[in-house]
Amino acid sequence: MRGSKPNVISRYLPEDGGSGPAVHRAASLSEEVYDAIFARLMALKIPPGARITVDNLVRELAVSQTPIREALGRLEGEGLVIKTHLVGYSAAPQITRARFEELYDLRLLLEPEMAGRAAAAMTDEALSALTGAAGVNLRGAGADERARYPQFARQDAVFHDMILEVGGNELVRETLAHQHTHFHIFRLMFHALVTEEALDEHEALLAAFAARDVEAARVAMRVHLERSRERLSPAFDL
Repeated sequence: MRGSKPNVISRYLPEDGGSGPAVHRAASLSEEVYDAIFARLMALKIPPGARITVDNLVRELAVSQTPIREALGRLEGEGLVIKTHLVGYSAAPQITRARFEELYDLRLLLEPEMAGRAAAAMTDEALSALTGAAGVNLRGAGADERARYPQFARQDAVFHDMILEVGGNELVRETLAHQHTHFHIFRLMFHALVTEEALDEHEALLAAFAARDVEAARVAMRVHLERSRERLSPAFDL
């Protein structure tokens, strides 16, 4: 890949180099604290716009302020947390319906084409990494929905980013990453269908990539995005 950016594909390959799913392992206390706060944001236990008090998190998570502040700084970089001078941290406000529609318009313009390019450029290594990141390993894992949903939100972001990386247009990849699209969209609706139906669509994408079928990959991505939009749009009617 171009430039000196970390290679997402190699980072998410299974440790044994095989085709099994990548497994997330907390590398540090800061990572574990990040996971805990991220899960609260995804499950709306910390509602959009709510104040996030470091002292409260210290008591809830039984850790010092340092890993909490590190985690909040990372979440700020991902657009999920806002830090205001002399006020402190708060959860980012929920996106508006207009912003939601704009994000999907942007994705529909860019991602189907990039999926087609990814299919054309697909290697066995990239396919293995994509299979690991697609989230299909979450099926039948026995985890309750509140644990599985945040995990899938993260894996979905990785999966789509990896497709863009294989597609080879770094500007498109950076543009979509800058919008923090996945995390904001997943906060709209905490529902099992968001995960289960998306997993079916990921499998269709993987099949197109395995066949190196450019047109099938474009169609599968377009269908995935359109169905995702349909699933989440009712959140604005609640």
